[in-house]
Amino acid sequence: MAAWRNFAKIWFMGRRGVRRLRRGTEFFSETGDFFIDWADTAGRGLVLLVQSIAAMRHAWSKREEVVRQIFLCGVISLPVVTITAFFAGAVLSAQAGNELVLKLGNSDILGALVGASICREMGPVFNAVVVTGLVGGGMASVLGTMKVSEEIDALEVMSIDPVRYLVMPRLAAMLVAVPLLTIFADWVGILGGAVVAKYQVGSTFHTFFTSAADALELKDVAFGILKSVAFGTIITIVSCDQGLSTSGGAEGVGRATMRSVVYNFLLILIFNYLLFSLVYRPLMQ
Repeated sequence: MAAWRNFAKIWFMGRRGVRRLRRGTEFFSETGDFFIDWADTAGRGLVLLVQSIAAMRHAWSKREEVVRQIFLCGVISLPVVTITAFFAGAVLSAQAGNELVLKLGNSDILGALVGASICREMGPVFNAVVVTGLVGGGMASVLGTMKVSEEIDALEVMSIDPVRYLVMPRLAAMLVAVPLLTIFADWVGILGGAVVAKYQVGSTFHTFFTSAADALELKDVAFGILKSVAFGTIITIVSCDQGLSTSGGAEGVGRATMRSVVYNFLLILIFNYLLFSLVYRPLMQ
């Protein structure tokens, strides 16, 4: 009996050790799957980007669809972009004005601070975030629905390139709409900062706009537009890639939409820093 008890004890301890080993290896397996999924997504995105740029030579033949996508991307986003940009500038002016004017008594650089911050950072980034939520998620859901309902497969059967027919017009539209929205957001954000500077901080419109005009340079506005072009490209490629790779019915469409929004937010923040470090910082030196 003692021998059987020892054998049972060793057997159960061995089973327990196997379970522990499995739990330990599951962590590495899940981590590896995560990086493989990201690498696969990045590879698909790069291929889709190259294919979309190559298909741009057919943009004129798809001009009606491009114009329709510009309306969907730009005009529909305009109210939300206006509200977001105005209050972003207002909050920035209120916070900076509290430190510069009310505490230090210096109102000459408030316009410069707000204008530079809006044109370089807050305008392009906030605008891209709004477009991601309103347009990027919509792209992923539309293409995802077409994918799960086999409409994409039907296009391929009819020898119609889905990239040329679906992705290229959206990319061309975003390359036009997002920079225009960014310029508009910059103007509205500076206006919101001027209103707060006038009625809450105690500055004047003349002082505010003069300071902003003196501080802003062409490279500041151009850098913001460059970032908006990069953000528009990222939003389009990521959203379309997630839509075209959708599977699993209605739940898959929801997952693709969620992933497109999350991935776009992350990439916008990452590329915002990379563009500043690689493009704008060398110009300042």
